[in-house]
Amino acid sequence: MNDEPDAGLRKPDETKERPLRRGWTTGACATAATKAALIALITGEFPDPVAIILPKGEVPHFQLAIESIGDGYAMAGIVKDAGDDPDVTHGATIISTVFPAPPGSGIQFVAGEGVGTVTLPGLPIPPGEAAINPVPREMMTKICEEICAQYELPTDLVITISVPEGEDLAKKTWNPRLGIVGGISILGTTGVVHPFSCSSWIHSIHRGIDVSRAAGLTHVLAATGSTSEDAAQAIYHLPETALLDMGDFAGGLLKYLRVHPIDRLTIAGGFAKLTKLAQGALDLHSARSQVSMEFLADEATRLGLNPDMRQRILDANTAQEVLELTQELGIDLAAPIAVKARETAIAALKGAPVDVEVIVTDRKGAILARV
Repeated sequence: MNDEPDAGLRKPDETKERPLRRGWTTGACATAATKAALIALITGEFPDPVAIILPKGEVPHFQLAIESIGDGYAMAGIVKDAGDDPDVTHGATIISTVFPAPPGSGIQFVAGEGVGTVTLPGLPIPPGEAAINPVPREMMTKICEEICAQYELPTDLVITISVPEGEDLAKKTWNPRLGIVGGISILGTTGVVHPFSCSSWIHSIHRGIDVSRAAGLTHVLAATGSTSEDAAQAIYHLPETALLDMGDFAGGLLKYLRVHPIDRLTIAGGFAKLTKLAQGALDLHSARSQVSMEFLADEATRLGLNPDMRQRILDANTAQEVLELTQELGIDLAAPIAVKARETAIAALKGAPVDVEVIVTDRKGAILARV
């Protein structure tokens, strides 16, 4: 995590230069790999490419990267293409190995190499189960039932999903904080990854809140990055499960807390990110919200800024430049930013019983304001 990768820099929206390419979720890849493996287990031949029907009716085709048939199993693997989304699992190989199971046992899902196991309550999958979310499970179950019905076979199968590099990839995700050990989760609700929607990140925020509530926690910390998180943790020393990697997604956090409240919320972030929140933005990414120098100039003027200095703020390129300028002039600009950021958060909660605190930090983690 990084608190201020853009520091409020003014730059063109690069995402508008060309159409962004969609990709496919790990759940969609696992479903396609499972279909190919099951057909090969029954017929001895792999369909390649393999097509699946997604929940909203789309029919993508997947090329197989791995094919293997052995004594009582078939295995197929697909390299995940996340399109233009900044997804840590882009390029990972999603492998499904299908085995016949004892009569009457139904479909069983197993976490193979690089796929995590749930250890804490609060997630949609109970502790002890493979971290394969409900929709991918439903997609794989449905397609297996259809294929088995076509060949007049019982749907008694063991499906093992593996991601060879998954344990290392999981270190870049929320999984360790969510109590998912050993690898990544198999995710997806529509099967489609929409570029820069970062739906998996927002999904992780929601699951983090669920785990915190299930653990009975009454105070959580949501930070824009590791620097601000460390600064707030130096005050509170909260358990790992109370730490929510909010990143740029203040809206995803607050809207979920509106329906699933926790008594106390601390939002910690860098000056530029929380300036955007103070302006009313709930998505703090540089591609989707910008620091307004006029907003900062107005706040500084209310604090006694010499009118002759106003233009210097308006001409500044970054929020960091404005912060340094006002600090030199003895103006505490972080304090009203914290107040207004808190007001935005409370408004987004729409009356939910959540007590909100905001902590603004500088790039080195020093606390500039706490409201």
